[in-house]
Parts: sequence; C-alpha cells; structure tokens
Amino acid sequence: MNEFIKYIKNNNEKDIHPAEIANLLKGLSDKEFAKAIKLVPKEIVGDVALALPDRYFDDVVENLSVDDLSRAVTELESDDQLEFMQELEDVDENVAEEVFNTLDAADKKEITQLQNYDEDQAGAAMQLEVFTAHEDEIVQDVIKRFARLRKERELENIQNLFIVDNHNKLLYTVGLDDLLIFDFTKSIRENIQNANENFEPITAVDTDDIKDVVKYFKEYDLSVLPIVNANGELVGRITSDDIYDIINEHATEQMYNLAGVDDEAEDDEDVLKATKKRASWLALNLLTAIVASFVIGLFEETINSMVALAILMPIVASMGGNAGTQSLTVVVRQLALGEISHEDGFRIIKKEVLISILNGFVFAVVIGFIAWIWFDIPLLGFVIGLSMLINLVMAGLFGSAIPLGLKILNIDPAIGSTVILTTVTDVVGFFSFLALAKYILL
Repeated sequence: MNEFIKYIKNNNEKDIHPAEIANLLKGLSDKEFAKAIKLVPKEIVGDVALALPDRYFDDVVENLSVDDLSRAVTELESDDQLEFMQELEDVDENVAEEVFNTLDAADKKEITQLQNYDEDQAGAAMQLEVFTAHEDEIVQDVIKRFARLRKERELENIQNLFIVDNHNKLLYTVGLDDLLIFDFTKSIRENIQNANENFEPITAVDTDDIKDVVKYFKEYDLSVLPIVNANGELVGRITSDDIYDIINEHATEQMYNLAGVDDEAEDDEDVLKATKKRASWLALNLLTAIVASFVIGLFEETINSMVALAILMPIVASMGGNAGTQSLTVVVRQLALGEISHEDGFRIIKKEVLISILNGFVFAVVIGFIAWIWFDIPLLGFVIGLSMLINLVMAGLFGSAIPLGLKILNIDPAIGSTVILTTVTDVVGFFSFLALAKYILL
C-alpha cells in the first residue's frame, strides 16, 4: 500500500500510466484495494479498471460511486466505453443503468451504436473517434485543426488522416508522416494527384468477422484500419493495440478449449460455475475412458496369460496421445493464424503422418528392444514395436484431420478435438497391442 501511495504522490497525472497502477493494485489485499482504487485519478480510473483482470472489476464497482463510474466512462474512447459498460452490466445491471443515464447524449449514442454489433463483428471492436478531412481542404488548415483537436484531447492515438467526400464516403487514407511533407499551400486533392504514392485505403466493413480484420493487420502490416459500412461511408477505425487484445483473447480461448475448460468461467470468481463447466468435459472424458476400458476387457484372457502386457500397454496409448496432441496443437494454431487454406488440408495431413511414421519407427525400435531385454521375449518386442508404429501413425492422421474436419463444419477446431483424439489413440493403442499379442504371442 505504501508503494502505491508513493507512486501516486511522486508522479504527475500525465506521468501516471494505467498499467503501472494496475500492477500495483494486483499486489494489494482486499482492504488495501478498496482504499487504493479511490486514490486513482478519476481521469484514468476507467483505463485502470480495464487493465486489471476481470475478477477485479467487482471490487472497482463496489468501491466507486455512480458519479465516479460515470466520469470513468466519459474519459474513455468509444470502444473502451462499450467494454466498460459491458463489464459493468455483468457485475450489476442496476448500477450500469444508473451510470448510463448520467452520460451525455453523445456518449449514449456512441455506446448504443456499438452495442448493435455482434461481438464477433468488426464494428464491435472499432473506435468512433476518427480524424477526417475533405479532399478540397488546404493542408495547412487541416494541420491547424488537428493541432487544436489534439490539444483539446478530442483525439488520441492518431496515425492516419481519412479523406472523405461530402457524403462521408472514404476516398483516401493519408499517414500523418505523409501529410507533413505535402505542400501546405495546396489542397489535399492536389497533393495526392502530384504524389507518387498510392493512397487508396485498405478497409473492412463493419459487419465483417473480426478474425478477417486480424488477418488484414497481419497481411498488410497495418497500424490502423478504417471501418466503413455497406455504403462505403466511414464509421470508425480499429487500431493495432485493439488487435493485440483480440489476438490475446482468441489465443487464451483456444488454450482453454484445448484443455476442455471455458475461458469465461475461468475468469469468473464463481467456483461453482467453473466447476460445472469443467465437469461437463470430465464427464465426456469418463465416457471415452470407459470405451477404452471396454476394449481392454475384450482381451481379458490375453492379459491374464501374460502379465507383461498389462505393464506395457499404457506406454503405447500414452505415446500415441502425446504424438497426437503435438499434431493437434500445431494444426489448431495454424488454423487460428490463417496459415492453412482449404487446399492445404491434404498437405498438412500428409506432413503430420510422415512425421509420425518417422518417429514411429524410431520409438518402435527403442521400446521393442527395451521390452525384449526386460521380459526376455523377442516377439513381445516386435509386438509392442509394431503397435507403437500403428498408434503413432493414427495419432498423426487424426491429430491433423480432426481440427481440419471441424473447421470444414464451421466448428471451432479447439473445441472437442482433444476428447476425440484421446479416444482414438487409447482405443487404437490398446486394441492394436492386445490383438497383436493375442495372435502372435499366444
């Protein structure tokens, strides 16, 4: 707490960074947090609240008045205003309604406009604050206007000037660095006509999938992307920092889905909610384990006649599971990054199967030799080696094919892939090993 107070006192308001405050707040106890959040300058408390993990938002709402929360929303940019209000509604709908009613008409209109988009649409992630000019404006006048708006803090994080016509249709995008080398006495149109560069804008439509927007940023190395509506009218922009947050959220969601947990439930402090979400996947895993056990039961007599089989068979299933998870993780991540096209499916499967065959031969020889020496049964080494090869090949095949198949069906490849894969590698591993043992050893 002392360190937090010292930081607040020793830094001017302009020098205080929300992320720094958030890091200090995370190290405080609940009582200290309640006191500290009230000391945060009201101009940045909204940014601080959004920089904190979601579980802290309850404490922020509990310890700030409606007026404080309203001030926090007012100081945020439009996209952050929407996020703040959504978080607030999740915590307390009544407080959220009170805060919304205290906002001015402009903020209400912007928040309502952004709320009309689905969360996976580009419009839901855009900022409505844009710097525009008409092509017949003189460059000097545009720069003066920008300087005034920037000084009044009406604009922040501006990298580009958007040139629009009288109907607000986007015509060109001009970087501020290009604007500064224009002839200040001429119009923007004249400068663009005399320039050797292309100022045609790369745009996205407000109803586009946000995943497509992420691809645009990656493919064209963008810092900002203008967003237009179906008529080509400029409605907002998405900046690279917003894209970073989106990529981070998607990556976290995929990691959780691969592990069979729900990202929203894990961020919630409600233990019962997270327990229910995890239990549903554990129940599915239990069913797949029963299927694998049923396969083992088919060879009960075979196992009873040779104890070594019971000792060795988990190795085959375990190696198949791990090899399959490697293929699955690689393919799911490449799909998420847009590195696999529809025509790439066969190539990816072929590559993963080939890797599995090579690894299969190596580890088949290793485990075959170990089993032979361990139990002094040469054919046992051959059986487990062959079974290992079969299961690793199937692991590579299904580890790559499952997420590709789910993608074709428009299902998130990260959801359910591990459960299906585990079932395949367990069943194939146990069945191949015990069946080969039955017909070769006994």
